[in-house]
Amino acid sequence: MSENEVTPPSLTETDAPVERRRRTGGRGGERSRKSVGGSKYLNLVNTVAKTKVVDDETIEAIHEASLTVLEEIGMDVILPEARSLMKAAGAKVTPGTDRVRFDRGLIMEMIASAPSGFTLHARNPVRNVEIGGNNLVFAQIASAPFVADRDGGRRAGNQEDYRKLVKLAQSYDIIHTTGGYPVEPVDIHASVRHLDCLSDMVKLTDKVFHAYSLGRQRNLDALEIVRIGRDISADRLEQEPSLFTIINTSSPLRLDGPMLQGIMEMSARNQVVVVTPFTLAGAMAPVTIAGALVQQNAEALSGIAFTQMVRRGAPVMYGGFTSNVDMKTGAPAFGTPEYMKAVIAGGQLARRYGIPYRTSNTNASNTLDAQAAYESALSLWALTQGGGNFIMHAAGWSEGGLTASFEKFILDVDMLQMAAEFLKPLDVSPDALGLDAIRDVGPGGHFFGTPHTLARYETAFYSPILSDWRNFETWTEAGRPTTYDHANRIFKEKLNEYERPPLDPAIEEELDAFVARRKAEGGVPTDF
Repeated sequence: MSENEVTPPSLTETDAPVERRRRTGGRGGERSRKSVGGSKYLNLVNTVAKTKVVDDETIEAIHEASLTVLEEIGMDVILPEARSLMKAAGAKVTPGTDRVRFDRGLIMEMIASAPSGFTLHARNPVRNVEIGGNNLVFAQIASAPFVADRDGGRRAGNQEDYRKLVKLAQSYDIIHTTGGYPVEPVDIHASVRHLDCLSDMVKLTDKVFHAYSLGRQRNLDALEIVRIGRDISADRLEQEPSLFTIINTSSPLRLDGPMLQGIMEMSARNQVVVVTPFTLAGAMAPVTIAGALVQQNAEALSGIAFTQMVRRGAPVMYGGFTSNVDMKTGAPAFGTPEYMKAVIAGGQLARRYGIPYRTSNTNASNTLDAQAAYESALSLWALTQGGGNFIMHAAGWSEGGLTASFEKFILDVDMLQMAAEFLKPLDVSPDALGLDAIRDVGPGGHFFGTPHTLARYETAFYSPILSDWRNFETWTEAGRPTTYDHANRIFKEKLNEYERPPLDPAIEEELDAFVARRKAEGGVPTDF
């Protein structure tokens, strides 16, 4: 099937998954639904006041400029059936071209039907994530072509490392979902790669995962895999969003065929679409951050509006990925002051529309060094203060997203947990105020041995994964290990401790049968 073949955005009779016998339990089914211990990082709520980088009048100016772009310039929409749906909804399609212009009233009518929050359902209900409001969800790095650790160096993505990174995502509760493929396993042919990778997601993790929108059939395969993994009917899947896809605009001002197909297939079935322009100021967007935000907002609004043209009320997120380039080399720059401003302003725009906000934890460092840490720290500061709800590339991102780093994954997990601890409301209960302890100790004493301290010392403070607090002499005797050393050791230890989450054998059998059948059918067509 060609990408431009007209296909209605709904299941056909031949596409519809066959409802199989529903299981009522069994040891595997019950175990897969057990609590994972009530981790404090499962559900994060950001209660701090949101930062504003510009005032409300400026946000309105950006909003109005964005609508002017969509009315006067428009978007190139590279898919005939998408243009047809837009025209039917009231957009102005220029005959004989890809250009579509949108009246501002149409855009705002569509945006108004997008939900302000929703639940993404995992195969283990304990792993469900709430999207929107003050909720904060972290997703692992996605889509890196390379992978690296200190022992093996930088290398092309492969299935073994892909599986290791998925296992690490399962191992830490602060990672609430996987992203896409944490690294692209190029040793699996592209025609069947999605089948192997998504079935691994079901088997190796019990968290929410992502499907790439790279043609209609891949979307349909992903929908069936998540349905099988959750052991539910197609009707229930449509009622319970369980899969998300990232839709990147092709900046400036274009929506390409596979992305549009992804919106049509996913939104039609009430699955989650994350519309994210990739607007690098000075390259694919104006060199000013304000101008880049106008373009980001126009592109995001057009994609979000299209999700609602496909299906009113379909879950969608406003994605922001505006940063700048190094004007000396043209290389993308991340974790910059400009990125921080764009992230916070993006949050203001998303809240203005009442739509959940996706952003990213980024850095441009080529190794695990101070740059990697401070650029990520600045990114995390901006996205938490700016009200990010869904954070892509939260752990493992290196080299501007080109490399998934095992050691950086551990560093990021530590930083994410620190951010989560910071966001916890300060306990100011009478007991926490400690007046009795202060009375007991009085002037000139110490608090090490007081009952107040002894009752709390094991859990009083965050215990970091990587920080080395030994004195210089003890640290020297230990061989002067660096953060890189610690992260290298810890990711290996975590992989050795990994336990595959329980999965009903009947579900696994059905999943394997589906993958085998689709492989026998050839997967999806490729030109190589």
